[in-house]
Amino acid sequence: MLRGRWIGMLLLCLVVAGVFAWLGQWQLGRAIDTNPPPPGATEKVLPIDQVVKPGAYLDAPLVGQRVETSGSWVPDDFLVVASRFNDGAEGYWVTGQLRIAGATEPTSLAVAIGWAPDEKAAKAAVQRLEQTADGSVVTVTGRLISDEGPVAPPKDQPTRMDRMSPAALLGFWHDTAELNVYRPYLASATPLGGLDTISSPAPEEHSSVNWLNIFYAVEWAIFAGFAFYLWYRLAKDAWEREVEDFDERHGTAGG
Repeated sequence: MLRGRWIGMLLLCLVVAGVFAWLGQWQLGRAIDTNPPPPGATEKVLPIDQVVKPGAYLDAPLVGQRVETSGSWVPDDFLVVASRFNDGAEGYWVTGQLRIAGATEPTSLAVAIGWAPDEKAAKAAVQRLEQTADGSVVTVTGRLISDEGPVAPPKDQPTRMDRMSPAALLGFWHDTAELNVYRPYLASATPLGGLDTISSPAPEEHSSVNWLNIFYAVEWAIFAGFAFYLWYRLAKDAWEREVEDFDERHGTAGG
């Protein structure tokens, strides 16, 4: 083990173990949230601009945050999204484009306005909502939810939407030139147009400890220890081979 070759191998193992130890420390640092949001933080109604900006992704701790904003409904942009469950019952959401009031540039927010048990009821609600979209400013309160991501519609129903995705809705909206759009959508707390209230309970409060990251940190510590064991094992195997060769040579000579 004191030969130059094995000392060099030991130094290499020290470098490898140091990298593994740094990775373990990094994982451990990510495992514990030292500044978790206080209990019930998502239930405090905040202005939307204090939570997320247009075009920005919604941070994980803020998913489900209750917010408030004001704007006017854009006519002809009340659209139906299928496969929406309300307390276990499958139905439809009616959505609308809310043009934010007071924004320096045209800005819109996708709003899930309410739930309907069938498509006929959803389309009837759309007609009622179109009649009230007169440009007047309304205030909407609800929960901010991350974009579910668009999916391709069935070939026989090119306008059908099964995901609540502002990116997909944007493709059907009007007056979108130079338009800023919020990436998350708002699930309204108050239904309109004769729709039912969307079931949107408070998000579960997660532990401040991420056990998966702790598991990874332990793994990196084991890898660091294995680097030293590998050096020891290789050196010992080389020594044992030399001892065997020595015994064979001297045994043969002695015979």
